[in-house]
Amino acid sequence: MRIVLDTNILVRANPRVSPEGLARDLLLTIVSGPHVLVLSAPILFEVRRVLAYPHVQARWPLTPEAIDRYLVYLSALAEVVAPIPASSPVVISDPDDDPILQTAITGRADVLCTRDEAFRHFSA
Repeated sequence: MRIVLDTNILVRANPRVSPEGLARDLLLTIVSGPHVLVLSAPILFEVRRVLAYPHVQARWPLTPEAIDRYLVYLSALAEVVAPIPASSPVVISDPDDDPILQTAITGRADVLCTRDEAFRHFSA
C-alpha cells in the first residue's frame, strides 16, 4: 500500500515519542515494509515548522539538529514526490491543506492518514 501521512501524524511520530505511541507505531510499521511512505517537500517543510512551535517543543523538545535528523530519516525511507499544484483550491475549508491532498494524488496513494478536520466528510 502507498500511504501519505499528514503533518499532524508525522509530528506525533517524532523520535521523542515512545515506540508505543500510535502515530510512531504506524510510521514504523509503514517503513518496515511492504508499504511505501509517500511524502513531498511541502509536507517535510511543514513538519519542520510545526516541530519548532513552542507548544510542540514543550511536549517533545527536539533540537534543530534532531529535527533535521528526523526529516533526513523520513526522506530516506519515503518516496518523495513533487505534487502538481491545482489551479484553484481543492480543500475549500482549508486551502493550506491542498499540498497534502496533491501529494496523495501525485504519489498515487492508496491511503491518506490525517487527523485534520478539513478532510472529514460526513454523509446525512
